[in-house]
Amino acid sequence: MKAKRSTGGTAGFLACVITAGLFLNGCGRERPPGGDKKAPARKQIVLGASLLNLSSEFIVMLNQAMKARAEELNVRLIVNDAQRSADRQVQQIESFIAQKVDAIILNPCEVEASSPAVDKALAAGIPIVNVNSETRSVPTAFVGSRDEESARLAMEYIGKRLNGRGNLVMMHGFMGQAAQIKRAQGAREVLERNTGLKLLAEQTAEWDRAKAMALMENWIQSYGTGIQAVFAQNDEMGMGALIALEQAGMKNRVIVTSVDAITDALQAVKNGRLDATVFQDARGQGGTAVDIAVKILKREPFEKQIFIPFRLVTRENVDEFLK
Repeated sequence: MKAKRSTGGTAGFLACVITAGLFLNGCGRERPPGGDKKAPARKQIVLGASLLNLSSEFIVMLNQAMKARAEELNVRLIVNDAQRSADRQVQQIESFIAQKVDAIILNPCEVEASSPAVDKALAAGIPIVNVNSETRSVPTAFVGSRDEESARLAMEYIGKRLNGRGNLVMMHGFMGQAAQIKRAQGAREVLERNTGLKLLAEQTAEWDRAKAMALMENWIQSYGTGIQAVFAQNDEMGMGALIALEQAGMKNRVIVTSVDAITDALQAVKNGRLDATVFQDARGQGGTAVDIAVKILKREPFEKQIFIPFRLVTRENVDEFLK
């Protein structure tokens, strides 16, 4: 009897131990490796961005759109202002390479002089997305608009308002930048088709309002009432030309058009001061550039070139853009 009790007690004890062991082992398998420790968080994507010039309202809008999209995607965005210097821009890309950012967004200062920035990024194995403006060197992807289209829209509007005949002046942006080259090209295409339109003068005001105002004052001195229209390659210059014409008492006789649809220009169109601007979608360009950079890094399908259309803005439709 004692032996039976001893055997039965031992068996019961072993059964309890085995059951407890199975229970503990089962629980252990349900936990991730490392026991109660959390799995390591996924590395945050870091993007470096070099922008043409943050004193330009359009580039500020582009920057805001990029930052907003980066925040939505939980991406860290480091932004540098190239201050219109291609040399500084190349140095900024070299710094991003040294920091080992995951990808770079480049808003080029110049077609040629900013190309080494693209070359250096690609040589380092870092994807680079050009936004808003082009370089000779081909980046991983491009997001922007066809700049020649904006000039065609503005110049065709001038041609219609002048019934195909009249004298005009053209303000160029920063010489050598893609937008300046392409907008000049688009304007000349319209002039070639409309022989009644004569280009009296053309000169750079470097995308700058104050410089455009001074240039317009010089042209007023030189040509006076011989000027019937102004095409400025961006709104900052368009607003400068507009102010100079208003101060000279000539605005009621001169048509002024420009490009970008910044807030000042849209309000001037609504108030009947500026005749037209051409809407360039800063939000679409900036946000899409961030999207494309992230897709590249995640090895998802992406478009190598995305072109967002321009739209002519006049007093008839300006309220759509002021919302």
